[in-house]
Amino acid sequence: MAAVRWQFWLGLSFFLSVLVGTIGGGIWLYYLAMDANEVPLRKLVVQGELQYVSSDEVRSALTDTELGSFFSADVDGIRSSIEALPWVDRASVRKEWPDILKVFLVEQQPLAHWNVQQRPRALLNEQGEVFEADKDVLTKPLPYLSGPEHAVDETVAQFHKVQQLLELNGHWISSLQLSERFAVDVVLQSGIELRLGREGLLERVQRFIDLYPQIAAHRDSLIEYVDLRYDTGVAVSWRTAAKQPKES
Repeated sequence: MAAVRWQFWLGLSFFLSVLVGTIGGGIWLYYLAMDANEVPLRKLVVQGELQYVSSDEVRSALTDTELGSFFSADVDGIRSSIEALPWVDRASVRKEWPDILKVFLVEQQPLAHWNVQQRPRALLNEQGEVFEADKDVLTKPLPYLSGPEHAVDETVAQFHKVQQLLELNGHWISSLQLSERFAVDVVLQSGIELRLGREGLLERVQRFIDLYPQIAAHRDSLIEYVDLRYDTGVAVSWRTAAKQPKES
């Protein structure tokens, strides 16, 4: 009988110990969580290959409400705010205990200016997407592309097609225009305009490349444009004295 009572009291004591421990642990976790909710995110770490976006810009884009504390910070909201910055292509955000917010950025990679007469801040990225941003931070000169707004993809495709062949032969595009009728006009960095038309662009570019040594024998700085919109041959317009570039 005594043994039964002893086992009863031992079991009861064990049960009460577990119960008290569970309640105490729950209370401790509750207050720990409450304290953690009061701990703000103090450190912002911005990572990525950055040329156009600074940590200060990222910080300025975030509100105190979005940041909050470690547990209450709205990661999706933070990412959306950062991706709204003009030079940010995409961002990933994560929290690191106890007070660090880490942001990894992928910047826009500019390919060209776009329709600058109508949209002075417009640029095209490497994916052929239009975005608007401050151009003062550009680190290199870019070609100027223009065309119908509904034909961005076609304009970029023609640029890549023509540029690739020209670059292989020592020529670079300064500007390319696609007309409403999808005719292509190119101005080279040397100032020579190539009138390519709508069809057989690569064949016409190759014709220019083949004939260029003969044309340039007259000194290429005197060439105003080369019209390649013919089945065979070209038409060349020469600069008048008034149009010739001044030598410095």
